[in-house]
Amino acid sequence: MRIKNYRTYFVETLTPIYDAIEAESFFYLILEQQHQMKRIDLALQPESTFSEKQIDDWNVIVKQLQQEIPIQYILGKTSFYGLDFEVDENVLIPRPETEELVDWILMDCKTVRWQDGKIVDIGTGSGCIAISLAKNLPQAHVAAIDVSEKALNVAKKNAILNEVDVTFIHQNILETEDLKATFDIIVSNPPYVRNLEKTEIKNNVLAHEPHLALFVEDDDALLFYKKIAVLAQKNLKENGQLFFEINQYLGKEMIDLLSSMGFVEVELRQDIYGNDRMISATI
Repeated sequence: MRIKNYRTYFVETLTPIYDAIEAESFFYLILEQQHQMKRIDLALQPESTFSEKQIDDWNVIVKQLQQEIPIQYILGKTSFYGLDFEVDENVLIPRPETEELVDWILMDCKTVRWQDGKIVDIGTGSGCIAISLAKNLPQAHVAAIDVSEKALNVAKKNAILNEVDVTFIHQNILETEDLKATFDIIVSNPPYVRNLEKTEIKNNVLAHEPHLALFVEDDDALLFYKKIAVLAQKNLKENGQLFFEINQYLGKEMIDLLSSMGFVEVELRQDIYGNDRMISATI
């Protein structure tokens, strides 16, 4: 079958679930990964064909997409801050908003002393934050903590893939009284989606991404932030900085929390979609 004919079938089959533009973007992502063909290659070679075996392989992927399994899990990889990351069902798929948090940290590091400082990423998941920082701050000493051994196994693979040195620690931060070291930067993108917000979550996320890394109870939505801020009081160096990705609906609450705990220079920033998404504070 000609590839362009299968493309039509692929998009038409998936459009009841995804819009046509998204379905077509899936097609070209798979085409590039599985066949090393870009959109321009297909345009220049319109008579290119798939073998029967290749069609069978594509049909398996179509069924997975119909089940709303995220394309990143199907392909086993994604991109984040210009780097490649392996992902599976044990880690959250890195989001563009988190790239903005990394960018904020790196921009600050260009103007202050932290290029060779000590950084810890709490709740590292795929390792996207820690590894991106280590890649762009090669003199820094970067550590990463997660409660999930399976997530840490993914993160370790990603550190090797991106040729960076990160110290990975298996630890439940809610049961931690001291980080046993002092840091220039503590960063975290902890679970922050309240159960009451599940209706806003797309089914492909709700059904397939790890709930452990996503959700908190409605009556204790700042659980992780409170705990990490307490640790930051002990384990940040003087003038050290705390960075969080946050729930878009809880920006004011986060400002109040950090200010009440004695942090200064508390700054809330919006993401590219105009949502309160990142906060920084100094000890």
